[in-house]
Amino acid sequence: MKDFLNKIFTINIYIVLIAGLSFFGVYKYVEYRFDIVSRESAQANEKIAKLEKLLEGTESNVASVLQGEQAKSDSLLSQFDEVKDTVGELSKLSKTDPELLKKYSKVYFLNEHYVPVSLSDVGVDYISNKSKNYQVQTDALPFLEKMIEANKNNDMSLLVLSAYRSFQTQATLKSNYKITYGAGANKFSADQGYSEHQLGTAIDFTTQKTNGVLDGFEKTEEYQWLLGNAYKYGFVISYPKGNTYYKFEPWHWRFVGVKLATKLHEDKINFYDLDQRSIDNYLINLFD
Repeated sequence: MKDFLNKIFTINIYIVLIAGLSFFGVYKYVEYRFDIVSRESAQANEKIAKLEKLLEGTESNVASVLQGEQAKSDSLLSQFDEVKDTVGELSKLSKTDPELLKKYSKVYFLNEHYVPVSLSDVGVDYISNKSKNYQVQTDALPFLEKMIEANKNNDMSLLVLSAYRSFQTQATLKSNYKITYGAGANKFSADQGYSEHQLGTAIDFTTQKTNGVLDGFEKTEEYQWLLGNAYKYGFVISYPKGNTYYKFEPWHWRFVGVKLATKLHEDKINFYDLDQRSIDNYLINLFD
């Protein structure tokens, strides 16, 4: 019996030992696998951190590249707009007669073949002698008519007495003046080729108050109105008091464009006081 009990005890010890060894083995295995997983996890985290850092740098580089490309694109668009504007201005200038802003009266010369590209009839309501046909440079005509309408709205009667004259017409007119006034004609009448009227942008005004003639125009309210308002419609007086070209002609006004006329009015200077280079800068805005 005692021997049997000893065997049983021995067997139990073996079982306990085997169980202990098995548990220890399992524990060590689990510990081993845990170490492996931990190392792999740490390596994975390290790789992830590196990738994140790399991506951060990549995002920064990509953003920088994109910004650089956007700047190039903006610059090209800006250059394109500038070129487009320049082409537009050149096209506009090419369609504008450069003679229209030249200083003629004893300065520049228009030959006998010069005729404005386009002339249009002044409406019968805007002329003094209803039996005559007066013409003005086509693009300047709307400005003239608006000015006369504005004058009428102020209960005045500004009227056109003379407009476009050809080279031949001016030659005949000057010849007749010479017969009547001799050399004195040069003080108030231009030779053919030097008259602003040949451009189709110069107007001689009169009013019903002077019975449709030039004499006495200086004393009319229409003249005073022109002095304060003509620039708004692009017109300036060519030969004011004190000019060195011809005698004072309060009735003679020339279309030079609103922008240039406004500058001359604000600076209180005469068209012929500006140098030609400065005047030419306003050609592009002549009919704006």
